[in-house]
Amino acid sequence: MYYNNNTLIYLDGKFVKANEASTDLYSQTLHYGYGVFEGIRAYASDNGTRVFKVKEHYDRLKNSAELIKIPFDYDVQELVDATYELLEKNNFTDAYVRPLVFCDPNMSLSRPNKVSIMICAWEWGAYLGDKQLRLTLSSYCRPHPRSIKIEAKVCGHYVNSILATNEAKDKGFDEALLLDSDGYLAEGPGANLFFEKDGVLYTPQLGNILPGITRATVLELAEEMGVEVKQGLYKPKILALADSAFYCGTAAEVIGIESVDERKFPKEWSDSLGNKLQEAYSQLVRASEKTLSTTY
Repeated sequence: MYYNNNTLIYLDGKFVKANEASTDLYSQTLHYGYGVFEGIRAYASDNGTRVFKVKEHYDRLKNSAELIKIPFDYDVQELVDATYELLEKNNFTDAYVRPLVFCDPNMSLSRPNKVSIMICAWEWGAYLGDKQLRLTLSSYCRPHPRSIKIEAKVCGHYVNSILATNEAKDKGFDEALLLDSDGYLAEGPGANLFFEKDGVLYTPQLGNILPGITRATVLELAEEMGVEVKQGLYKPKILALADSAFYCGTAAEVIGIESVDERKFPKEWSDSLGNKLQEAYSQLVRASEKTLSTTY
């Protein structure tokens, strides 16, 4: 699904075949989830392949590593260049890019002595599909920010996301919606939440959620469109009174939410702020670099 006999990955400064690459089974990342990663999208544009906000993603990868004390001695621009080269070598245009920083063999709970970096890519459609989502409130909450670095994109954090997603799907829903440890709206397993009420957009404030790069882009687009956005702490009962809602993330892009625990949002998606932002986001990520100054 993700690679074939000809697929290349970038591993510690070299391009190697994916099916010939190897890692150590005693890796601290494999045993404890002590690693960091990113999810990045590449799009075909009129001016060639464009990796959307690629520098911002690698800056966040670096920040994630530093937050959890993993050495990060890589040059961000070199990683950006390697990403474009990887896409070219694999003949990918519309693709998902996954950088991963992983640790050397270490069965202790101390800092790693050595780390490696891998960048792979594969062709992938919208992660959550293209239809509106049926959500359920999860019985799992996001970890307390004093227990982990919630703003870091850490491998082990996603066990929480997997549990919430599987619970939702086992109950017949498309995806989960998680609260924070105090019962406030947080985010999806892999996407940030926005909801609309009376022409105003609302989104959970930073502190108990991952500061998504797509979330930041939606905030920028909303400002350009003159849409008022409020960030704060909101209980689920506020969401139940909303007109519409959507998730956003690099993999999911911008996708509408039909309902939460069978309560449907009253506004037609085609009339919602989310739909307008979905269209604006789609145009933005596929715009060539030369036209960005005029389109955004």
